Amino acid sequence: MRINLSTAALDLVLEYVDNQLFPTAYGDKGHSWLYPTNDSNLFAVTIDGQRHTSRTLTLSGSEMDYATAGVQHMIAHFSGQGFEVDHHLKVYQDTALTEFWQVIRCTGSQPVRISRADSFTLDIPASEYTLFHYTSNWGSEFEPVHTRLIGEKVLETRLGRSSKGQHPWFALTHSSGAVLSGSVAWSGNWTFRFEPLPQSGYRLSGGLHDWEFAKDLAPEQTMETPVVVLVLGENLNTVSHQYARVGRRYWYPRSPLSSLVPVEWNHWWSYEDDHINAETFHQNIAIAQQMGVDVCVLDAGWFGPSEVNSFWEHYRGDWDMVNDQRFPHGVRPLADDAHSRGMKFGMWCEIEAIGPKARLAETHPELVALRDNQRLGYICLGSPQGQEFAYQTLARLIVENNLDWIKLDFNLDPGAGCNRTDHGHGAGDGLYEHYTGYYRVLERIRHNFPHVTLEGCSSGGLRIDLGLLRRLDMAFLSDPDYPVHDLQLFWGASTMLAPDAILHWSFSDWKSKNPPPQQNFNPRDPKLRPHQFDYYTRISMLNVFGFSQKLPELPAWVESRLIDHIRIYQQFVRRFIRTADVYRLTGQPRRDGTGDRWSAFQYSLPDQSEHLLFVFRLPAGETSRTIRLFALQSDRFYRITGFEGEDMGEMRGSDLMKNGILFDKLQEEGSMLLRLS
Repeated sequence: MRINLSTAALDLVLEYVDNQLFPTAYGDKGHSWLYPTNDSNLFAVTIDGQRHTSRTLTLSGSEMDYATAGVQHMIAHFSGQGFEVDHHLKVYQDTALTEFWQVIRCTGSQPVRISRADSFTLDIPASEYTLFHYTSNWGSEFEPVHTRLIGEKVLETRLGRSSKGQHPWFALTHSSGAVLSGSVAWSGNWTFRFEPLPQSGYRLSGGLHDWEFAKDLAPEQTMETPVVVLVLGENLNTVSHQYARVGRRYWYPRSPLSSLVPVEWNHWWSYEDDHINAETFHQNIAIAQQMGVDVCVLDAGWFGPSEVNSFWEHYRGDWDMVNDQRFPHGVRPLADDAHSRGMKFGMWCEIEAIGPKARLAETHPELVALRDNQRLGYICLGSPQGQEFAYQTLARLIVENNLDWIKLDFNLDPGAGCNRTDHGHGAGDGLYEHYTGYYRVLERIRHNFPHVTLEGCSSGGLRIDLGLLRRLDMAFLSDPDYPVHDLQLFWGASTMLAPDAILHWSFSDWKSKNPPPQQNFNPRDPKLRPHQFDYYTRISMLNVFGFSQKLPELPAWVESRLIDHIRIYQQFVRRFIRTADVYRLTGQPRRDGTGDRWSAFQYSLPDQSEHLLFVFRLPAGETSRTIRLFALQSDRFYRITGFEGEDMGEMRGSDLMKNGILFDKLQEEGSMLLRLS
């Protein structure tokens, strides 16, 4: 239902817009420091070289849309000379989370050029602020940076992948402790700017990066800017809860399989491409069934020319070729085998990429992304032909192989993207159109194959953003998966994503001849102790539970422990992964040996009737730690039990929150998984 607002009501609407970040639930808790100043703009766009804002354009009308339960969607219409801007904002019930974006339309008889579009601007008063954000690279995702906000600060990526260099997220903490967080829901180049105002205070703005960007709109053409999400909370945990609750209810798509929160086995690190074949995969499927695995995924190595030693990176794009030396009967028998055993089946595809030896670039040169006539290594999905090729290829793979899951990877940096002018985009908006085209392909696959789970991966975790997480079921966090790295990743990723939107594997046994030095797990090592293996495995149980091991070669005791963990996860843990709020009870561990050397997370069901507590003691962690809990009923007694027969008796909620639980029996690389009921 939409309600058109009269001109007489527009002043009230503007007042509402200025204060939309702060619903009653949060506005009465001492957050007045963050109310926008009287001169705040809502957005800013640069068109034909001139900067325009909500203050300089003419407000011609507005409307409220209540079509989605629990969401107030306001659209304010602004007009300029030869163009219009529809400013959209969504406010979610019982949260202080708001989305901003614009739709820009050329209304004149001549084209207009957009060279910058800030999806939001917000002026805040002078005070002491601490800025928290994450840098990111291969194997070093979610690296924390804490700094006082002094002078101008810019967060950005110009490499063409949302998490390459920086993750598209920040948290700004006021001296009162309140936190404002922001995230750009976009998979390409983005920016957040923190600029001192001439008098006092700061101007925050951001969205699509203007570096090497320009988009020409012909008469009646439109452009939609990326969504920016802003969240206000009393602390980082309450901010994270809002991201997760809104994500689960409104953003994340779900297949029947991803709704289950499945246990996944993937062949990759133990075999890579040159050591996987049909016989080996069938052997692993048989054991996966006995272990209780829900889905088996065939990673790279299935495609390309029929040589056993062909290298997967070289032939990306030639998805019509199955390596019949490794898979003489194709991939479908693997799916049939998994399905006959009651499991699901998936496979990997880097649908955007074109390898250096792929025939595709020669047979379909019209698909190739170029910049200054140089190949960029991917298909330009800014072109209708590119989108159709990607969709038809994925659809064929799904149908021919009866897929339940696709792992979608992307292993290169597009930079500013394609600047060909024969693709349906201009020289300055190739990357923008590539990602809008990719979103269309994913949405089309989702619509036509709703049973298929879509996993996002990009050199591990270099494209994790709320734009993709509106089209994919989950994001893979990183290629390496050693324990302290895993804990640092989950701590960081959970500030923006719910745990059921996160996939990462337990400590893997790498086949690679040159693994990172920390990637040294060997399940056959006679020195491996059960408490260490439990520690490695429980870390992966914090989110969607996956692992990559040579199942036929696991020692009997390791296989038995893994079966126990899978059973506990399926019977008890995953309903918390699906619905619970996550409280980070300790600081972020660091992969370099710094940061907190204990790590604890509390999972609380929405009605707070039950809680799970994960506790890990890292190497060099002090011999004891008291862990204080949250969100308990003060006068209620909680029974604390483990899944290995532990019984810690009963404690009053007020004591658990004030005094906590003392852990003084854990060895280094030890862990506990406890239930409070």
